[in-house]
Amino acid sequence: MSVYEGCCMFVPPYVLETLARNGKENALRTLQQTKLSLAKRNSKVIPMEVLPQIAPPGQGPRKVYDCGHKWEQKVNLVRDEGAPTSADEVVNKAYDFSGKVRDYWDKALNRNSIDNAGMDIIINVHFGVGYDNAFWDGENVTLGDGDGMIFVNFAKSLDVVAHELAHGVTQYTANFDYYGQPGALHEHFSDVFGSVVKQFAYGQTAQNADWLIGNEIMGPELYGEALRSMKAPGTAYDNALIGKDPQPDHMKDYYTGLDDNQGVHYNSGIPNKAFYLVAMEIGTDKAALIWYHALQRLWSSAVFNDAVKMIVDSARILVKDGQVPVNSAQIIRAAFKTVGLPS
Repeated sequence: MSVYEGCCMFVPPYVLETLARNGKENALRTLQQTKLSLAKRNSKVIPMEVLPQIAPPGQGPRKVYDCGHKWEQKVNLVRDEGAPTSADEVVNKAYDFSGKVRDYWDKALNRNSIDNAGMDIIINVHFGVGYDNAFWDGENVTLGDGDGMIFVNFAKSLDVVAHELAHGVTQYTANFDYYGQPGALHEHFSDVFGSVVKQFAYGQTAQNADWLIGNEIMGPELYGEALRSMKAPGTAYDNALIGKDPQPDHMKDYYTGLDDNQGVHYNSGIPNKAFYLVAMEIGTDKAALIWYHALQRLWSSAVFNDAVKMIVDSARILVKDGQVPVNSAQIIRAAFKTVGLPS
């Protein structure tokens, strides 16, 4: 197995494809350039078995690179850990938000950076021209500037940065295959921790959080919308430009097509809704603790039913340790039943 099996993109391909069909050239260029970047990255794949399994201890130092609007990563290191504030607001946002993500994993879950061994946190900004996406590629997070009308700069959203870095955490834990239900779990856990980190950083609770993913990157033509809603999948957007949010919130509406790597962004809405329901009952912090415990015990080919079983089992273990409410397992089973799981 290789470290890099797919490009975990923030904006789903079906959104970009709809924009391209509606004449938005930046969306088409984003799709094309992502394919080129993917091909280039795949040519440099490092087999997992040749990587050191225990990295030297560290504290996850941040490194922000300015790509200089080239279609290349790590062009110019502009802010290293502890370096002074940059004159570039985008650089500072990437630096600050990646720090908030690192702080959450450290303080809330006792995890030392992405790999739990102090791995460098590498963020690329100003990638290409008008790039309408963000992605984790197995080593780096890359954030586009957006086109300014549909999407604005991706570095200015904490949940985007947290979502993409969470793909890295998943890579070093369950390492889900990036297609079908395992891929939907990959996206689900990233949405979970994207929202959880935002709530942690801003002092929010499950009750007053917006539970939206990607609302901060919407440009003037999509202002007021989001890419996903964990509270109400399928309601994040509805407009002439990108259509209606297709995420299901129940297994009866499960997407069975081949697009989007067999629905990795579509079907993540189903477990997303379950997490929201659990967080509303026991609190986001306790729900996140259970989900993280389960993430470390899941495996690459795990499907939804496997995840339900493991999450319930993790709840029981944490109940015995006195870390979560005594009725957590029952609440989790009820939440998953609401969305049609196990199926």
